[in-house]
Parts: sequence; C-alpha cells; structure tokens
Amino acid sequence: MTDPFVAHRSLLFTVAYEILGSAADAEDVVQETWLRWAAVDHAEVRDPRAFLMRIATRQALNRLRALARRREDYVGEWLPEPLLTTPDVADDVELAESVSMAMLTVLETLTPTERAVFVLREVFDLPYEEIAVVVDKKAAAVRQVARRARAHVAARRPRMDVGPREQQVVVERFLKALTSGDVHGLMEVLAPDIVVVADGGGLVAAARKPIVGADKVVAFLSRFARIAPVAVVDTLWLNGAPGGRIVLDGELNTVMSFVVDSGRITRLYAVRNPQKLSRLVVETVLAR
Repeated sequence: MTDPFVAHRSLLFTVAYEILGSAADAEDVVQETWLRWAAVDHAEVRDPRAFLMRIATRQALNRLRALARRREDYVGEWLPEPLLTTPDVADDVELAESVSMAMLTVLETLTPTERAVFVLREVFDLPYEEIAVVVDKKAAAVRQVARRARAHVAARRPRMDVGPREQQVVVERFLKALTSGDVHGLMEVLAPDIVVVADGGGLVAAARKPIVGADKVVAFLSRFARIAPVAVVDTLWLNGAPGGRIVLDGELNTVMSFVVDSGRITRLYAVRNPQKLSRLVVETVLAR
C-alpha cells in the first residue's frame, strides 16, 4: 500500500508553491511536512490527505511570514520562481490559471492569511470549516477573508481570453520578431499598454521597475539585437502555459511568461535571476 505522503507529495508541493511562489521554499515545506508525518501514529489519522494539507499549509504560512522582510529588501522587482511543467497541466484550466505567473504575482499582493485562504478555497475547494482549523480562525471569519481575497484578486487579475494553442501562436510570433529584430512585427504582437516586469534579483542586469507601453518595451527589447546571433531562443511549457526561453553560451539566461488577450501580449514576465532558473531542467509534477 502506497504511503499517503508519497501519494500526495505533488499535491503538497502544489499547495506550498501557490502560497509561497517559490519552488525552493515549497520543497522545504514538503520536507518539513514529511518529518511531521513520520512522527505521528498514522493509525490515528482518519483523513491523511486533509491532515497532510493542513501541515503543509501551516508550514507554508509560517515560512511566508518569515520571508516578508527578505522580499521587502529584494533588489528590483520580485517575481515567482518559474516551473517547467508538462503540457497536460493546461488540461486542468483552474490549476493552470492558479499557478500562472500572472496569478502568482497577484497573490503576492494578498496578506499571508488571505493568500492561504484563497488558495485552499478557490483552487483546492476545501470547506470553510477545514480552512478555519488551518488558519486558526472561525469559519465565519474565514468566509469574510475569502470574500475579501476574491474581490482583491478579481480586481487585479489580468484578462486572458485565449487557450494554450492560441497563446503558443502569439508567443512564437513574438519570439520570431524578437530574434529577427522585426520592430513592426513586435509592435503588431504587443498590446499598446503592455507591461513588462523583469526579475534579476540584483545578480544580473534587469529593469528595476516595470516598463509600460509598446514603444518603450520595443526600445528596451532592441538591446537583444546585440546577442541575437549567438542566442538560442525557443518555447517551453512554463507554469502550465506556453512561454519563452533564451539560452546564451549554453546557459539558461532568461525565461518569459506571457499574458495574451485578443491576440496580443498584455503582460510579459521575464525571470533572469539565476537562482530562480536552477529547477528548469526537469519537469515539475503538479496536482490538486
């Protein structure tokens, strides 16, 4: 018989990742959960899945609160740590949306408790009574937190009206225009009010503030022309959606996640911090 922890490991990672936005920290939470699971009498646990999710969520919340100061001191814009995922993640639309870079960025604007409640309720559909035990609040209070978090997310969530195949087409058009230096092609694929957010973590060059507007973005992207002849640019599945990758001198240099609306890119998230690119050699299995 499969140990419940092994059976639910991908689920626990997904819960922790959505709360933390960091794969490295999510892995630490999974390990901490295993240590606590190993220390209890399994015969006394009536619902192993719920028990394990409760432990993982509490550990993730504790870690998120401890990380708050570190993120405040982060150099430049902070973006979630991207994941290399399989195309089938996109088959679960709700899961794919919940782990998208766009959604994780919005979740960063919630309080730790709001984020945990939103993830457990909206993504994993846990009963309010069960969430109340996790966050140490009454069920009525959890309902209010969930309502507030939903409204907050709805007001800030970027609109995206295309499926994976349509997004793939737009991403490929963008990458082709980028590598060929086709300014007209870039202007056609970028929304007039596009926002680009880059994360270098102070370790590599990256825009310290968001770049807004197609003209400014194209001017910024024109710098790529200097390395285009020696760069390898292709697509990959990033956080459940088609994304872009730039490899330079055999090393992963940048990954890009996109929000596409009406055939144009409205958001571009570029992760360049090498510490956040280390996991992008193997696919991460997500589950709910």
